Amino acid sequence: MCVKFVTSKRFFPLDEKLRLRADHWSGGAARVAVRQGLQAKSFKLAAASFSDATGCAMSGEAMRQVTQGWGEAVDKKRKQEVGALFDPSISQTVEIEVFNPVVKQASLSTDGGMVHVRDEGWKEVKMVTISAVRPKKESEKGSHPDGRCYQPYEPQMMLEKHSYQAGLWDADQMASYQYLEGQRRQVKCCGKVSSTNDGARWIERITAENFPQATQIVDWFHATEKMWHIGKQTISDKEERSNWVAQRLDDLWWGRLTRVNAALDQVNLSRAIDPEDVEMSIGYFQRQKKRMQYHRYRIAGYPIGSGSVESGINNVVHHRMKRQGRGWQRENVNPMLAALGELHSDRFEWAWAATN
Repeated sequence: MCVKFVTSKRFFPLDEKLRLRADHWSGGAARVAVRQGLQAKSFKLAAASFSDATGCAMSGEAMRQVTQGWGEAVDKKRKQEVGALFDPSISQTVEIEVFNPVVKQASLSTDGGMVHVRDEGWKEVKMVTISAVRPKKESEKGSHPDGRCYQPYEPQMMLEKHSYQAGLWDADQMASYQYLEGQRRQVKCCGKVSSTNDGARWIERITAENFPQATQIVDWFHATEKMWHIGKQTISDKEERSNWVAQRLDDLWWGRLTRVNAALDQVNLSRAIDPEDVEMSIGYFQRQKKRMQYHRYRIAGYPIGSGSVESGINNVVHHRMKRQGRGWQRENVNPMLAALGELHSDRFEWAWAATN
């Protein structure tokens, strides 16, 4: 097996935009239609927008066919790339093209969202987001989103240039596409790599397998939600609860984990609405303490939030794919997600050229 990595800055050539394809669409018209089909809330709305903009009549069904048809080509291409990376029986050379590589510091986050699959109900879609990380400019700095203050010696970091892979996959399938996206962005060449997630064990496992150099961090906001959950379950008085949670989060923020766990050991489970649930939440902090060194992470310049993947789930997946009613045919889910991933990764023109 030979896998070739190349850097690409290809764009669909101007002189080919009007060439006639086998389906009688011009390259340019099909490209514009697919963009509309991926961005609008429905194929019917996309067709109406396309017709208004071009003066060419188009049905929602035609819009669906051209959009999902391109998605199938994108999904087929990424399956071939994953096969080239992981299947030793593949002997031909497959190019894994590098696009917008991360140069110095990378962050990756993995999470799940929900899509309604026809005749099956709501199913989890898994997504990885890979981002470039840089120090914030003075004009970008501020307090932490939950109001906490940074010290002068703590660099504030900005995540940008996001890219995505999403699909209706199990954990091991997700691992393959997480690794593929890391290769495309050249994460292995970065001096610093971190991965901030919600603490799910399957995410911890696949990330450690694919990127053993990554510093794994439990997302700060998931940790705060867990702490508030414990407080609400066990302390009825609002002021007492607020003070208790504030002290625990203050200790957590400054890396005083011994204090945090000592306080959690003293929680009276008999006061809990659901003692077993609270015990599991307390165990969460005990299990994840090695990945909750927030003070150390901030000093080292690592992002401690997973907002990039959560916003990606909303913008890439839910905006277009999460809908009530009949839902999506299973065979159409991954093609749509493959196409949406390329669009929101700012790789649409590149991916269009690579599949036409």
